[in-house]
Amino acid sequence: MAPQTERMGSNNGSSNEKIALFIDGANLYATAKSLGFDIDYKRLLREFHTRGYLMRAFYYTAVIEDQEYSSIRPLIDWLDYNGYTVVTKATKEFVDQTGRRKVKGNMDIELAVDAMELAGHIDHMVLFSGDGDFRSLVEAMQRRGVRVTVVSTISTQPPMVADELRRQADVFLDIVELQPKIGRDPSERAPREPRETREPRSHTPQFLQRSAAPQRASAGAGAHDDDFED
Repeated sequence: MAPQTERMGSNNGSSNEKIALFIDGANLYATAKSLGFDIDYKRLLREFHTRGYLMRAFYYTAVIEDQEYSSIRPLIDWLDYNGYTVVTKATKEFVDQTGRRKVKGNMDIELAVDAMELAGHIDHMVLFSGDGDFRSLVEAMQRRGVRVTVVSTISTQPPMVADELRRQADVFLDIVELQPKIGRDPSERAPREPRETREPRSHTPQFLQRSAAPQRASAGAGAHDDDFED
């Protein structure tokens, strides 16, 4: 099945379509990094609120077990306090035969289980990943009447999205088209605030509140510096 290409001008702010985002954190970070920009997660959430009724925004990532400080922790904390459902799994660090530090972490099962459980309650699944292992999940969601958009890129060499996943999707959205909407201006990069100044948890997404978001809101660079293996 040849996927459609989504146009940015096709947003319908009055749509009642129930949407859920499923973000493969390491994969999205690698994709954005390959294109030379950082994701502004506040803007990403705002963008999909304009496309329908956003029920959930899941973010999946592995966290190194027993590590005193993880470079991704500030991002996880911000996402968890600002409208995202963060799903993490402890994983152990190891050194491969070449001496490179790697982390073995795969969140495919957790993402698939959450998607299948939510299938009866949503109209549209937006999957931020290019991992071909998700093709079977996309097919299963479609059998349950859920429309699936895959967000990745074919603008790199080689493409970041597996061809079988792109073909299975109802819509393929190249993240290059989304960059003006969800990319972070490099000039906005600022030091992260200390943990003690973190704003209290709120059920209202931060961008809907009048007060400014923490400066680390758009944390992206450095969030997945470790090499992840499936």
